[in-house]
Amino acid sequence: MPTLKDRTAIVTGSSSGIGQSIAVRLAHEGANVVIDYAGHPEGADETLRQVTAAGAKGIVVQADVSKVEAVRSLVDQAWKAFGCADILVNNAGMEKRSDFWETGEEDYDRVLGVNLKGPFFLTQAFVQRLREVKKPGRVINISSVHEDMAFPGFATYCASKGGLRMLMRDLAVELGPLGMTVNNIAPGAIATPINKSLLEDKPKLNALLANIPLGRLGTPEDVANLVAFLASDEAAYVNGSTFTVDGGLSRNYHEQ
Repeated sequence: MPTLKDRTAIVTGSSSGIGQSIAVRLAHEGANVVIDYAGHPEGADETLRQVTAAGAKGIVVQADVSKVEAVRSLVDQAWKAFGCADILVNNAGMEKRSDFWETGEEDYDRVLGVNLKGPFFLTQAFVQRLREVKKPGRVINISSVHEDMAFPGFATYCASKGGLRMLMRDLAVELGPLGMTVNNIAPGAIATPINKSLLEDKPKLNALLANIPLGRLGTPEDVANLVAFLASDEAAYVNGSTFTVDGGLSRNYHEQ
């Protein structure tokens, strides 16, 4: 029996990688899926194909989550298509490498816009609609081990993920009385297209694997499995927590 039958999930950044796996997994659990993408329509169409193949319904929406008007439209389109949206997965994210002393305002604004401003205002729009009809909901943020761990050269990324951790904690308290739970999932090293250069650099990859007690990179499915649990009724009393999915990396990591 599907655990998310008659539920609707918005999954941002779901045209590839972790987001795509989350969308497909939720579809297998019976949820309708709103597939958000920013710049790769062919990837979003492939996600929709897999969602449909899983027996679920889905729609594709282009929305840059750093734009408030876009996230409000995203929520509106979800409600128009399915009558409600009660699961939100804030997955869209980006990183930009630069030494702190050389980081410009444009890069700062872009990274913080996608990784922190986006979840803030999309969650706000998501909650406003549910609050109007007095329905409960689930908010699941895909954060990073770098909400806690330092990552030299990625100060903007760490700041955004640290902010997302505190936002989750605050909203878990503020939204709990409305019947809404808010949690973070913090992936470590996951084999996705964004890590293509790492996967092709054997010495660097082997050095990383030596720091992971399980001796392997994670898969997008490792993250998607936990999302499915947190979205389900089985996680009804789970609120205000970060769940680390990193094979033990953060307990054994030494910056090179």
